[in-house]
Amino acid sequence: MGVKTQGAGPVTLTRGAFAHAGSSLGLKTGDWRVTRPVHLHRASPCHNACPAGENPQAYLALVEEDPHAAWESLVSANPLPAVTGRVCHHPCEIECNRGKFDEPVAIHAIERFLGDRAIEHGWDYPVGKPASDAPEVAVVGAGPAGLSAAYHLSRRGYLVTLFEAASEPGGLLRGAIPPYRLPRPVVEREIERLLSIGIRFEPNRRLGRDMILADLEKSFRAVFLAPGAERGREWSVGGVVPRDLRNGLELLQEWLSIGSLPKYQRVAIIGGGNTSVDLARVLKFNGVPEVHVISFRTRPGPGVSPDEAMPALAREIRQAIEEGVMIDDCRGVTRLILRGEQVVGVEMVHMKELPQRDGTRKPVAFEGTETVLHVDHVIPAIGEEVEPFGMEAVLGAHQFFPVDAEGQVQGHRGIFAGGDARLGGGTVSDAVGDGRRAAEAIDRYIRGVAAAAQAAPASIGIGELNLNYFDHAPRAGIIFLAPEKRNAETEIEAPLGAGEVARESERCFSCGECMACDNCWTLCPDNAVLKTTEMASDGSHYLFDYDYCKGCGLCAHECPVGFIAMVDEP
Repeated sequence: MGVKTQGAGPVTLTRGAFAHAGSSLGLKTGDWRVTRPVHLHRASPCHNACPAGENPQAYLALVEEDPHAAWESLVSANPLPAVTGRVCHHPCEIECNRGKFDEPVAIHAIERFLGDRAIEHGWDYPVGKPASDAPEVAVVGAGPAGLSAAYHLSRRGYLVTLFEAASEPGGLLRGAIPPYRLPRPVVEREIERLLSIGIRFEPNRRLGRDMILADLEKSFRAVFLAPGAERGREWSVGGVVPRDLRNGLELLQEWLSIGSLPKYQRVAIIGGGNTSVDLARVLKFNGVPEVHVISFRTRPGPGVSPDEAMPALAREIRQAIEEGVMIDDCRGVTRLILRGEQVVGVEMVHMKELPQRDGTRKPVAFEGTETVLHVDHVIPAIGEEVEPFGMEAVLGAHQFFPVDAEGQVQGHRGIFAGGDARLGGGTVSDAVGDGRRAAEAIDRYIRGVAAAAQAAPASIGIGELNLNYFDHAPRAGIIFLAPEKRNAETEIEAPLGAGEVARESERCFSCGECMACDNCWTLCPDNAVLKTTEMASDGSHYLFDYDYCKGCGLCAHECPVGFIAMVDEP
């Protein structure tokens, strides 16, 4: 076609007049680049926050399309999701980036859904049968730490014998958490399935009574101690102790085992942990008219730091208040008021835990703020310590096992400890994580492999995501029984349905991990992002063609999840 242009003769134009077909491949624009895009896996905040070591982002990405694969991803870290989905304090949700956008993802409800689905459908744990000549490891204590350790050791091919002092496995899951939080059938079915992978279970075997630690050391390649903390700490007020004093855990265990409690009218429970709040609620459910929980710490809430807050779960405290429990926070007991040997009241004083010069924190009383609370019984629930019988050689004068970074008891090679028996233990999820980490350390110990020095990966923050690609969406509504319909035997929190779980999983930002949105592939101006049909070595379906990538950074800027970073050209 002939075209006249100003000041020039006719010019013939064709489709390829100025760019012959295929010539764009001859211009390798990668030569212009000073920075290049790379795929960068970064830890999501929920992953870093989970005491059990779960990666919620991984199973949330799978749950809608393949719940079984999602469950297998979950139990690669935590073998008790039906349990922890109910009783965990869910720090994953506190750290969830979505919570800074609208509301955090209801991770615990999805965890519970997967755990319950596995029980319902009888999904087998992804664990092979150990070889008959595999090394043998002893685990003492069938609570959450011991169960987790036994499971993860079995996954690594070890023959595991699990010793338990009681007649049934479960530890505090069975003996200290009320059914309104954790129904007994859930505990029994979850543990039964877990033990069926080939763990040898030995009930009614108490260390120091039915066996000695020295014999275990001779018979097994390693020993993991998870006996829990069974002995209540000594308590008095100025040396005064009521004649009929009983600690909170003892009463709670008695109610769970035989279903009865002493008859009280007005009770003061001293302590701010889960045992105190659980016992207070059980007492209210059993008809005690007036129940107080007295703690020198503050009720959890906005602006309250974890160091200042009561250690009980915030949702449990809120529900206890709904049920009529009175929380006397920022209070301490300075005097017991007795008539003969019977408590008739306590003198309380305002207190606040303040930092000291040595870096510790200490509750300090404010004189002049004393008040009298009339009660007919005082129950301390101030924590427990390890019962040393049978373990004196490794416990020494300590109240808890002193362990190193590997979970190995200091000064005792081949003996590891975790759960409530470890200094700093406390929650079910902490115990599950202890068991997993101990199994990894025992595996290295038996194989003679040193632990690799690894710094905890930094979490990706919300500022590193491109929020323009996300819509605001409300969190799934968790339904609770109305306070007037609650009792000690009926579970209070209702589960989410499959449709609700699918919608909730879609709210996940997939922080730091590719979500296959195709942005990099469709928006690259140089077609330098190649899409693969099979997964690439970095876990994504995209490759960078550095011959043609000129380092413009558009892919990194438009990546919703922060999976692409620009780095200096080497």
